[in-house]
Amino acid sequence: MTTTPQAVRRQSPPTAPAFPRSGPAAPMLPSPEPVRLLDEAGNRLPSDYPEPPAETLRELYRRMVVGRRFDLQSTALTKQGRLAVYPSARGQEACQIAGVMAVRPTDWVFPTYRESMALVARGIDPVEALTLLRGDWHCGYDPAARRTAPQCTPLATQTVHAAGLAYGEAYQGRDTVALVFIGDGATSEGDFHEGVNFAAVFRAPVVFFIQNNRYAISVPLSRQTAAPSLAYKGIGYGVASEQVDGNDPVAVLAVLTRAVEQARAGNGPFLVEAHTYRVEPHTNADDASRYRSMDEVEAWLGRDPIARLEAYLRGAGRLDDDAVEAVRTEAEAYADDLRARMSAEPVVDPLSLFDHVYATPTPQLLEQREQVRAELAAEGGEA
Repeated sequence: MTTTPQAVRRQSPPTAPAFPRSGPAAPMLPSPEPVRLLDEAGNRLPSDYPEPPAETLRELYRRMVVGRRFDLQSTALTKQGRLAVYPSARGQEACQIAGVMAVRPTDWVFPTYRESMALVARGIDPVEALTLLRGDWHCGYDPAARRTAPQCTPLATQTVHAAGLAYGEAYQGRDTVALVFIGDGATSEGDFHEGVNFAAVFRAPVVFFIQNNRYAISVPLSRQTAAPSLAYKGIGYGVASEQVDGNDPVAVLAVLTRAVEQARAGNGPFLVEAHTYRVEPHTNADDASRYRSMDEVEAWLGRDPIARLEAYLRGAGRLDDDAVEAVRTEAEAYADDLRARMSAEPVVDPLSLFDHVYATPTPQLLEQREQVRAELAAEGGEA
């Protein structure tokens, strides 16, 4: 019997195979269930992963609160016409902040377009972090100085960039690690395969960090892969992998810390999948109600990573009302400063279009630049 394309689309994905937990492949396999150190109520769970120090967890909490307030303010700026587009990371704070806290300032980070929260947590000026999304410039910060690549809009191309840089650093005898943020949709792209495969073959110190937030724009995970978990993709390349509850900040930081240590020690790349959720639409141009229900969103709101960490720190006597209020006050001041600075109109120089095209400008580029300069002068745009 011939199967029609419509029938194929209606078929359910095959049952996930049971992978062996022993034998030569076992060290590369992720845990059968996502690693958790805290439950949804913030209670400590047993785990083989060591808990990060108390001071580190307090800093993780602080950056998450500030990061969420930055994210909410950025969303508001989009509605006010101050940003052309903004992909919110609300709900993914544990991944965004733990990601940059797991690496050193001298390591490299390769973000996607959704990592604005991670950028500011890494110490990048928030206005510089939003420059791309404002439409002023391709990248508002100095990648070399910040050891942070420009935000990557094409899916998965940053995996190749990270693999190449990490290999080059290792080749020169440096212990630099590259952490590359990836969405679940990016794992369906060819560049993901090429980047992970290259890193594995040449043992490049890369941590491939997949934030599985359930949707590639509107495409659910079930329509992207039949794998039991995206973390299982690592074994096909010979890459050690792990999966973690992406809304458990303590677990995310613990797992990523170990992954970075493994990569830095010369053990090759490491792949981590964090199971999380994008609370807001894909961007301000998306209508998420067309492909998911509010009941689903509400269920994930009950797994709030900030509330979970706050409950744990309070229960452990490491956080009190005064400390919480101080962090919230800091977050509000941060948002106020961002709002005021983003309200100022940017100074744009049309001739800057010709900067950084070539190290040495070509005759044709110089000719084009002169044409634009002459037109501006004729219109009174340049003295």
